[in-house]
Amino acid sequence: MERDSVTLHTGVKTNQQEEVAWYFNDTRIARITGDQSKICTDDECKERFRNRLKLDHKTGSLTIRDIRTTDSGKYRLVIISSGSEKIFRVAVNDVPAARRDEKTKSVVEGQSVTLDPGVTKNPNDVMTWHFNETLIAEITGDQSKICSDVQSKERFRDRLKLDHQTGSLTIMNTRTTDSGLYKLQISSSSSVVVVTSLKSFSISITASGLSAGEIAGICAALLLLIAASVCGFYFYKRRVKRKDTRTQHNDQLTLPSKLPLRSTVFTQ
Repeated sequence: MERDSVTLHTGVKTNQQEEVAWYFNDTRIARITGDQSKICTDDECKERFRNRLKLDHKTGSLTIRDIRTTDSGKYRLVIISSGSEKIFRVAVNDVPAARRDEKTKSVVEGQSVTLDPGVTKNPNDVMTWHFNETLIAEITGDQSKICSDVQSKERFRDRLKLDHQTGSLTIMNTRTTDSGLYKLQISSSSSVVVVTSLKSFSISITASGLSAGEIAGICAALLLLIAASVCGFYFYKRRVKRKDTRTQHNDQLTLPSKLPLRSTVFTQ
């Protein structure tokens, strides 16, 4: 579908001795030679794709970002060193934005959130997760990988979990910087590459207001305050009780202040 990204997977791993070339309708658009790679070396290619091509130097896979209907056609991968080639036919459909499946989720920072596409994964499906157009996770056949580039590793730091059976993506210990658009692209891994489904999730992570350490500190302070209040009340009652006992004891020891006068009669 237009505006999406599609990756043409080679299914191989290149080495420094191999030469790999990509052609679009017989026009070369990308090439890997040893540890060097080039994309769109001629003006026609630059005009057509305008920095929308991305080449994986390790696998030779080609990603077309922000695809358009004019990108439909035959893409040919040639591994020059071995003389083998692979043909991909890409069909890009113009789908109205209203037909896109987009969900919105809001969670508090620190919580986990699971992005569940709600689909059944077929063995030949290729499922790719993108965060703001950056690839962060991928399932190809029985293989899966998460954060294969430095930028993604730095951002998520082992906080992503991928369900190989359903394609669900879980973000653990979320941060406000995780807010954004997450897209799941499901495509066929056959020679005719057609994006069959696109699931989008708009994620909003709100700050909790207080960190876990601050919350723990407040709870500890409240417990100390309660304990101090209980102790203070106990000692107050004890002091009052002692005072009452002392008063009663003093009252028992006090003699009458006035004694009755006796009359003495003297007779002569």
